[in-house]
Formats: sequence, structure tokens, C-alpha cells
Amino acid sequence: MRASFVSAIATLLLSSAAIASPQPQTTPDAGPKVVPDSAAPKGKLPDAAVPKDYRLDFTILPEATTFSGHDEIDIAVKAATSSLYLHGRDLRVSRVVAMAGGKTITAKWTQVDQTGTARLDFATPLPAGAATLVFDYSGDFADSASGLFHVKVGDQWYSWTQFESIDARAAYPGFDEPGFKTPFTVSVTTHPGLVVVGNAPQASLTKVAGGMEKHQLAPTRPLPTYLVAIDTGPFVRETGMIPPDAERSQPMPYGAVATQAQKDKMAYVMAETPRIVSLLEKYFGQPFPFPKLDQIGTPIMPGAMENAGADTYGDGIIFLPPGATTGDKQAFGMVVSHELSHQWFGDLVTPAWWDDIWLNESFANWMGYRIGNEWRPELNISVGALDEGFSAMNTDALEVGRPIHQPITDNSQIDSAFDGITYGKGGQVVAMIAAYLGDDKFKAGVRLHLQRHAYGNATSEQFFQSIADAAKDPRVLAAFKSFVDQQGVPLVDVERRGRKLVATQSRYAFLGSNPAPLSWTIPFCVRVGAAKQCTLLDQQTTTLDAPANGVIMPNVGGTGYYRFNLAPADWQALIASSATLSPGEAIATTDSLWAAFRAGKAPASWLIAEARAMAQNPDATASVDGGERIAGLRGRGLIGPESLPAYRALMASIYTPRLASLGFDPAAGVYAKEDPGRQKLRQQLVGLVAADARDSVVRAKLKAAGDKYLAGDEAALDPGFVGIALGVVAEDGGLPAVKMLVDKALSSEDPTFRQSALGAAAYSGHADAADYLLSLNDKRMRSFDRIGLIFGVVGNPDTRDLGTEWIFANYAKLAADGNGIFITSRLPQAFGGACSADQAARIDAKVGAAVRGSGMGVLNYERTLESIRHCSALKQAKSAEIAAAIAAG
Repeated sequence: MRASFVSAIATLLLSSAAIASPQPQTTPDAGPKVVPDSAAPKGKLPDAAVPKDYRLDFTILPEATTFSGHDEIDIAVKAATSSLYLHGRDLRVSRVVAMAGGKTITAKWTQVDQTGTARLDFATPLPAGAATLVFDYSGDFADSASGLFHVKVGDQWYSWTQFESIDARAAYPGFDEPGFKTPFTVSVTTHPGLVVVGNAPQASLTKVAGGMEKHQLAPTRPLPTYLVAIDTGPFVRETGMIPPDAERSQPMPYGAVATQAQKDKMAYVMAETPRIVSLLEKYFGQPFPFPKLDQIGTPIMPGAMENAGADTYGDGIIFLPPGATTGDKQAFGMVVSHELSHQWFGDLVTPAWWDDIWLNESFANWMGYRIGNEWRPELNISVGALDEGFSAMNTDALEVGRPIHQPITDNSQIDSAFDGITYGKGGQVVAMIAAYLGDDKFKAGVRLHLQRHAYGNATSEQFFQSIADAAKDPRVLAAFKSFVDQQGVPLVDVERRGRKLVATQSRYAFLGSNPAPLSWTIPFCVRVGAAKQCTLLDQQTTTLDAPANGVIMPNVGGTGYYRFNLAPADWQALIASSATLSPGEAIATTDSLWAAFRAGKAPASWLIAEARAMAQNPDATASVDGGERIAGLRGRGLIGPESLPAYRALMASIYTPRLASLGFDPAAGVYAKEDPGRQKLRQQLVGLVAADARDSVVRAKLKAAGDKYLAGDEAALDPGFVGIALGVVAEDGGLPAVKMLVDKALSSEDPTFRQSALGAAAYSGHADAADYLLSLNDKRMRSFDRIGLIFGVVGNPDTRDLGTEWIFANYAKLAADGNGIFITSRLPQAFGGACSADQAARIDAKVGAAVRGSGMGVLNYERTLESIRHCSALKQAKSAEIAAAIAAG
């Protein structure tokens, strides 16, 4: 699964009670009562029974408020028992029996906790051996991407499923754990003419009572509950065949599935999916592990999900229009490669329990960038992996946190494993080990792992062992474990002593922080001049031979998951070489320099010098990284109003000449024939020059193009400039412009425009507009739309306090309405823009008890508070120095 790749604001849900619906086919009765059971398991189920096969028969009418199901589960009972624990959340179970030994035993269903643990109490003991559990039940559709959910698109309703992590239990009773893999045979009864898509091909379609149709799908290969997919609606489905290749002797059926609103944007995903599948087959050395593949879009998915043979994505990820931006294509390549790699690593071989889910996601994150880069090298997708890894370090450096691999003993802990530590840190740790071993050795270990555990489950230890066995290097186990089993970021101080380099490792700490000391086995690669060497740093201090002269680059390629520090003269030499560094090394340099500043070891003036030097780097990400970080200082309040004119002048002096050298015309297609990297660089520079330097000429161009675009002239504005142009329209036009943008957004099913227009409206900085948006009650509003509005308001420093007070007042409802892996536990991050100890204390006084009492989102909440306090310490210690550095330019 890939969460929040497209939108960083996809971390909060406010359910929309105003969503309009036609007269429902069924009316939900009172929800099931939860009867607490102190003996019930909080995490793993006991081993009293093991599922062997599921037969799921659904009735799904997407426009209704409820669905119904008939569920049969073949189980093996370990010993005679009067009760069994399993899972089902908010289901109305009307009948449940067990069939065993030729007898039918009635049972009573009781949900015993809010996470969906349930208990069956049998009228007479269930004997040991084979049995079948039979359920008749109904449930409510969700309005967000969780469980079985439905959405109205245009004037038609559709339904999809999103079951990871523990939301399959909201759609059917079962044993909702990754360690249980069984075949699933699924059927769906629905309106005639609707399309049903699942994990397996359709086996038959028959007419049934009431003028309905029953879609019978073929049995699946063994799957865990969270990988089951059932999508129903008036979809458009295009199909094709992926040609045979060296790993697969037969053509493979594949398709794309879209709502009617996206039917004209299916060409790109249909054209590009076969190439990515073939690259993955080549890497894994075996054919696609399931009989077919569908690439499915939905308008409210804030990420993507690797359902076996039925990957699901947010519409904007896979349905790209002609003229799509470089960023859109990069997202497509990375996310599609990530999800399709899961078909092997996660679906074919599945974690035994949620504490090993990091391996699924970390590996897939690395593969997403690796295969994405191989798919379209000119897009330079791989740089994003390093950027994501270094970003994760700011979370990993907090004293409150978790290791990548953490014990999970309670259901409430599961969703916390899907965070930047798993994706960003985990992905870079995998990349670091792969780079140290070499591609062939690492790939051999991956293939060995898949061969050993195909269609089964495996643990992290088993993966480590496969890598070590294939590489014939047991030391890799120590390196892997030192990064996976403990939190924290290594800091490597590199000191030149004649013809030697002395590398000393410690744990990185922010200014004012004092975390416990740790040590790692670090795959360390350093270059001095042109001389490169790699070694494992397994001692606190290591001495290496090196040339006496030459620029020191302590993280060759930027692939190492560590930060570095240098002596002042060596820092100055490295900064001076910024324009010639590779993209990964440039990003690593910027990150380590800023880390040194935040630790109190580098002056603010170096940040300005490095941003100015790095602006000449040809890579789009590296070129603007320093400037975006300086902009972040303003966003957190470390650059005060008195310094704003100097800040604007500084940003103009660095980035306006760079933009002028590239040229800027906002009209559509003007730069379509340019290199993708150059296109992306221009788009990023326009953002800095318009929003931070406040260049009047650039803003006037954007405003004029934006007005024409909104009036219907799509040729006036290139897709790459839509977001920033609409932002200028909203800032300059105030509340009337915001209202106009919201109306146009909610009338559109173009995912890019809808998100861009709502984002521009939310970030306008106008208090009256913020009040309007937070109280907006429009029937066209979806839960995901509200996410953008809330986070946009609190994201702008000018409306942050207003938005924060609104969240305080509405926190109970926000928390109660939140559900699903893409939003659960993320609500506290809305407070992340604050930067004072007093604000942290007030936040804690307002919502701390509620967060801790719920047990959900506690880790994210504590991280947010610590981050605010660190920002406060930095502001007190460095704000005057920052102001002076900006004034000096």
C-alpha cells in the first residue's frame, strides 16, 4: 500500500453528513451493541481455530446505505470448545451456525470491542476437527476509503473495498489477520448491467430473482483477508493482454477500471502497465503470481492498495490526461511500481503478523522507485526515494518514536506502522543494504525468499536469512537489524587527519534534545576527490586511508541512512561544489547541513550560502531543496514579519534569475518538448518566485492565465502551473474568488483540478474565507474534499490559529468520524505547524486526555508535541541569527 503519496493532507477525515443519496434500498437499523469482554484478545487471535476456505456471497446495491452478505468459512478446530473469537465490526449478524460432524450447532454473535473483535458462543460445544461457520448479516457502506465504501460520481453510485489493515472485518465476519491465507470464492448479486471486479476472473453471470444478476468469481489463490477486493458499479472496463516474456510463457489478461467520469483518461495506464509488469517479472525471476490484473481507480482513495490481481488507486494517480506533468508521471511510475511489486512481496509472500508489515512496505517503497526509474529513466524517479528517506529522519530523530520493526500486541497499534518510518526510513535502509551488497547479490536473496515462502507467510528474520544466505555474508544481518530494530538516526562525524579520515558515529539529536546513546553497523561509503571507498562502521570510531586533498562527500550517492558532519573548511568546500553533485549527494548534503543547524552545530548563514550554490544544480529536486527549507522556516514562524521584506528579496535574488534563464510562459504545452527534469524545475521555481519572492510580473502572468482557465480557456494554463495559478487567484481575489473556486471544484470530477482548486481556496490566508470553508455544508462535498480544506486552513500561518481553534471545538466529532488506514491516527498532525512550548502545552490541555484515552493516534500525537517543542527551542536559540542571515542575504 502506498499512503499519501499524492497528497500530504490525506491524513484526516471529517465525514460529510451532507452527502446526498437517493432513496435507499434498505434502511439501516440500530447498530450492533459492543459488549466488553475482558478475556478477549487485544491483538492476535488464539489458535483455537484456523480458517481453511471462505465463500462470500454479497448483495451490493451501490446506491443503498447498506449491503448484505452470506459468509461460509471452513475451519479446523484445535480442540472442542464452547466459544471462538474472530472478527467483525459493526455488522448486524442475523444468523450464525456451525456445521460439524453432520450436525448444525446454533451460535450467538457478540462484538466485544470497538476494533472489531467478536465472540461466538455455541449452544453445544463445537467438536475438534473440520467445521463450517455460516453467517447471514448486513452492514453499512462507509463514505471514506475504509471497509466497503460507496461514492456518488456524477449521478451514479459506485462501491469499492479498502481492507488494509483491519477493515475487512467491516465487510464480512472472519479471521482478519495476515497470517491466515486461504482461497476465497466470492459472488456479488447486484443490478443488471453493473460491473463487478474482484481478485479473480469472473466465472459466470446469471439472472436471479428480482431482476438482479449474480456475478460468480473464480476461487482465488491463497490470500489474507486484507487483500480481498470487491468493486461494484457502472464502471468502464478496458481490457488487454500483456505479451509473454522470458519469465511468462503465456499472455496475461489485464485491464483498467474507471468511473464514467474518468473513461477518457484510461489510455496512459493501459499503455504503461505492461512495461512495469514485465520489469517486475524480470527482477523477481518469475511470472506475475495471479491469473489477471486490474488497475482500478476511485475518487476518494488518498493513496493506493495492492489487492491481489486488483490494485486500487486514487483516480489522479493512474488516470492521466494528455499533457500530464512530470510530477504526475513520476507519481504514476513510483506508485504503480510500488503496488505491483506487492503482488509478489506482500501478496505472494505475506507477513506472518502486523509487526512485519514494515518489510512489505519498505521493500515495495524501494522497488517503486527502482522499477519506476527503470521504466522511464528520463523522469529521474529514483531521486524521490532519497528525498523521502531524508525527510523521515526528522521523525526518526525524535525521542518519542518507534523502530521500523516493532512488536504489535494490540489492534490499536497496527495503523501506526504505516508511517514515514516504514516507508521513508525502511525504503532507504533496504536501498542502503542493496547498494552495499550489490544488485545481483541482493536480488538473489529476494528471489530465494519468494521461492521459499510462495503463497505462504514469512517473518523479517526469514527475509534477513534469505538475503544473508544468497549473499554469503552473515554480517549483513547485523547491519540490517541495527537499523530495523532500533529507532534513531546515526550521525557520522568525519574528520580529516592528513592522509586519514576518522569517522565517529553517534546518535543525532536536535538542539535541546538528549536521546539515549545508540550504535549501528553502518554501510558507509565516502569519496575524497575522486577516490571512493565503502566499509561497515561497526565501532564508535573507524579510521580510513584517504587522499590528503579533495572535497569530502561522506554519503556517496546519498543512499546511506545517516547524517554527516564536517569541519568548517570541509563544509565550505562541499557547499562550493553543490552545482556538480549528483542528485542524491546534493539532497544528502542539504539534509545534513540543515541537521547540523538544527543541532546547533552550523550557522544560519551557511544555509543561505548553500541554497544559493545549490540553485545551480541541474536536478529539479536538489536545486530548490534549500529554498523550500528556508520557506519552511517562515511557515513555522521562525521568520517574523519584520524580516519578511528581506526574506522576499533573498528568495528573489536566488531563484528569479534561475527562472529567467529557463523562461516562463504559463500557456499549455509551450514546454512539452523539453526534458522532463527541466519542466519540473521550472514549475518548482515558479512556485518559489510567485509565492515566496512575490514577484509581481510572474504573479500577474499566473493570475491572467488562471482567470482565463477558469473561464473555460484550458489552453491558457499548463497543468504544471494550475495549482500555483489558482493559489494566486485565491490570494488576490479573497472570499469571492474562494467561493468561486469551491463551486467549480465541487462541480468537477477532474481529480487534479478538484484538489488544486480546493487547496488554493483553503490556503488563501484570508480569515473570512477560512471561516466560510470550515462551516461549508455542500451536498457535493466528499470526506476527502474536507481533508484538504481543514489542513489547508491550518497549514497557512495567517489562518493557522483560527483553524486550530476550530479543531479544538470540533475535535470530538473529528476523532469519532475518523476511520480507515489512510486517516486513522493522523488527526494530531493538524497541530504540527505550531512552534512554541506554550502552544504545545495548550494543545495538550485541550485534546491530550481525549487522544490518550482513545488509544488511537497516541504516537503521532506525542511526536507532534515533541516536534513543536523542538521548534520552540530552535526559535529561541536561533531566530535572531536567522534574521541576521536573511538580512545579509
